[in-house]
Amino acid sequence: MKYKLLDAQRKFLEIPHDYSLDVAVYQGGYGSGKTFAGALLGILLALKFPGIIGLVGAQTYTLVRDTTLKTYFEHLDNIGFVDKVDYKWVSAEQKLVFKNGSEILFRHFDEPNKLKSLNLGFVEIEEMSDVPYDTFKMLLARMRQRKRACWHNFTYRIFGHTNPEVQKGWIYKTFYDNPPLNYRLICAPTTQNKYLPEGFCEELKKLYDKSYYEIFVLGKAGDYSTNLVVKDFTDENVRDIQYQADLDVHISCDFNVDPMAWVLAHKTEDKVFYFDELVLENTTTAKTCEEFYNRYPNHKGKIIINGDASGDNRSCTSEYTNYVIIKKKLESYGFDVEIKIKGFNPPIKNRVAAFNAKVRNADGEVSLYISPRCEKLLYNIYNLRYIEGTSKIDIPTYTQIKQTKELKFLSHPFDAASYLVDFYWPIVL
Repeated sequence: MKYKLLDAQRKFLEIPHDYSLDVAVYQGGYGSGKTFAGALLGILLALKFPGIIGLVGAQTYTLVRDTTLKTYFEHLDNIGFVDKVDYKWVSAEQKLVFKNGSEILFRHFDEPNKLKSLNLGFVEIEEMSDVPYDTFKMLLARMRQRKRACWHNFTYRIFGHTNPEVQKGWIYKTFYDNPPLNYRLICAPTTQNKYLPEGFCEELKKLYDKSYYEIFVLGKAGDYSTNLVVKDFTDENVRDIQYQADLDVHISCDFNVDPMAWVLAHKTEDKVFYFDELVLENTTTAKTCEEFYNRYPNHKGKIIINGDASGDNRSCTSEYTNYVIIKKKLESYGFDVEIKIKGFNPPIKNRVAAFNAKVRNADGEVSLYISPRCEKLLYNIYNLRYIEGTSKIDIPTYTQIKQTKELKFLSHPFDAASYLVDFYWPIVL
């Protein structure tokens, strides 16, 4: 059996570097040969390296069974392999076992902790964009099967296939935004698959709108600005802002135990410059003050505290409000501290409007800048969205955060930053 591979499939299979680990994503539209290439690579690795242990998975087992496993069996039939002769399917353990001792396990990733005992030579991920980033990182740590002497030119491999993301998720961050040299993204438009039925792509073009066609047929990256809370934010808003010890520092606070989110900024009469952030997990107001002191012990200007108006309410665990705690703690370090907060929080839509007006107003003027050091705030800028068809911000649920830890940082840093803007440059809607 001989396959005539598409150019994108060949690039996916072949490794262009000599690192010990190769991480590759085949990103393409419908019918671009993604699953075909992934299953073929898994079988080739099992045959080339006797005794290798591979893992094939997706977020749900239904997807593994109905798509990926089915393609594996199709390849084995095409090659001429016979079940129980050249390989064996062990249904009870959901794995393929080859005559040379290689095994390929088929699993779902909904409970990734159950995979932590595995030592693997390769991993294949179906619909990679549906898999949480924390699961991907855990799988990276499982690439440690002991190499055998007969494994010549062996490279640990994690490879996945997916449709383009419709929002700027972890695949964009990992494979587009300054990826390591051993990380590869192969783009494969459906239109390049010459083995599809004649007129296939033309029919899809009639069926889908322009945006959907470009993503799921042409394989282009999605319009990551769709439904974003922060509009018109560009590289022009990102600057390497230097902290100035003699200038006033504004600390704008969102009080949440996990995480506590404070942003630090300098400002002029009409511009704001976020130069750092304090985003700490499982902490207290006092400990966050300590973190500020550890970073900026020699600050000479005034410290002005802005932020969430509800932080001025006493809690049942303290006779002091959060702002009183901050003022007392920072003054104990010798800082000159002033509190400036509103009597109550405005509607969220007002804060959002004020923030967006500083990002870029109707005349195209930019008055808000963020340092690359503010990683969590930038994460919010690029990912905080409205629920589709509504004006309600899509806040991650507890279940979503449990699966993807990074989601816990959505909303809080943006809230902290927008409180500051709304205090000095409010918009009444």
